[in-house]
Amino acid sequence: MLPILALVGRPNVGKSTLFNRLTRTRDALVADFPGLTRDRQYGRGRIGEHDFLVVDTGGFEPSATEGIFHQMARQTEAAIAEADVVVFIVDARAGLTPQDRAIGERLRRTGRPIVVAVNKAEGLPAERATAEFHELALGEPWPISAAHGENVRDLIELAIAKAPSGLEPETEAMPPEGEERRIRLAVVGRPNVGKSTLVNSLLGEERMISFDEPGTTRDAVYLDFERDGARFTLIDTAGIRRRGKVFETVEKFSVIKTLQAIEDANVVVLLVDAVDGISEQDAHLGGHIVEAGRAVVVGVNKWDGASAEQREQAKRDLSRRLAFLSFASHHFISARENRGVDALFLSARRAYAAAMSRLSTPRLTRALQTAVQRQEPPRAGLVRPKLRYAHQGGVNPPVVVIHGSALDRVPDAYRRYLEHFFLEAFKLRGTPLRIQFKTGVNPYAESPARR
Repeated sequence: MLPILALVGRPNVGKSTLFNRLTRTRDALVADFPGLTRDRQYGRGRIGEHDFLVVDTGGFEPSATEGIFHQMARQTEAAIAEADVVVFIVDARAGLTPQDRAIGERLRRTGRPIVVAVNKAEGLPAERATAEFHELALGEPWPISAAHGENVRDLIELAIAKAPSGLEPETEAMPPEGEERRIRLAVVGRPNVGKSTLVNSLLGEERMISFDEPGTTRDAVYLDFERDGARFTLIDTAGIRRRGKVFETVEKFSVIKTLQAIEDANVVVLLVDAVDGISEQDAHLGGHIVEAGRAVVVGVNKWDGASAEQREQAKRDLSRRLAFLSFASHHFISARENRGVDALFLSARRAYAAAMSRLSTPRLTRALQTAVQRQEPPRAGLVRPKLRYAHQGGVNPPVVVIHGSALDRVPDAYRRYLEHFFLEAFKLRGTPLRIQFKTGVNPYAESPARR
């Protein structure tokens, strides 16, 4: 599991600014007045080689007993309970306040690992910015600037080092040949799209409660079964609805469980609704699956109940809103009537095989040479990157490591071209693929003749 970091602090200390920097998004609203964030916000963060889940919270007022601030405090308490590490954010410009002391005392009683981040410390000597925050007795305060990115990487490395679960690599190591393992298959989607009905159909029994009301499933449920001589773990998850419609604390708690299930899966079935249509929330969830590097199959459920107009709209939305999942197989199914479920399951197995593929170094290098012949990387000034050879660096998703020179100047557009090329060249249907560049060291760089 990826470590979960909760960002906690009083209003207007920069929690949402730090959240946006860690997730490289603008999902959290930021403005120079307190109380803007009231809901919990969640995302996948990456700093260097560290991957983690991060939760943004509203301004924490532990003493609030009623009104909106009480509801915000309840959400923050839930985030703290779920977190592996709490990042307690304070304001270097405002100094230590009575509210900071109250929050610090509350955090101390949780027993959670805590890192104190002294934000807005840009332009201040570190000793001066952190001096009075030693009174919190929560460890060494760490001066940062969320707005400018100063010391943020060091802060996250310190926080992850404190996580009890440790750090999971983004991709799996190459498994031994012939090793049998369970295939972890997660079913995700918005509420009431038929996830539990699909799980029951795959299992061949009424194992999960299926009810025509959103939010019936509140946790990620792991179910072991065997089919066609292979062993699987099926993961039924809670529905993730649009953030503005998520009110209950228990439902917010289940969102993290769903995101963790995606990280834990080998293959994810993204289930959408043919009747209600494919929404931006479906696209957002699909984006998280791709960011996690998981193989994916798209199931368009309730196809039997959709009108001709709704079917055409669903097909248009697949190519428009889910265009970034073009590598995935699409199936039009009825989980209730068990139509199309076998074909979807077969695609999931093929996606798993693609995600765990072993690609030999000679074949990868020949494919790389063909890709470069068709389209060379663009020049960066007077230098054109040289791509020399490739080998496989991991699976789930497949990782292709490319060696050469000046590879730090390869643009993202060319990286995406190579990803698509390798997927097509090796017929890897259903899985994303990652490219890593490694520039060779110049042995003459430090020679006396060049000094």
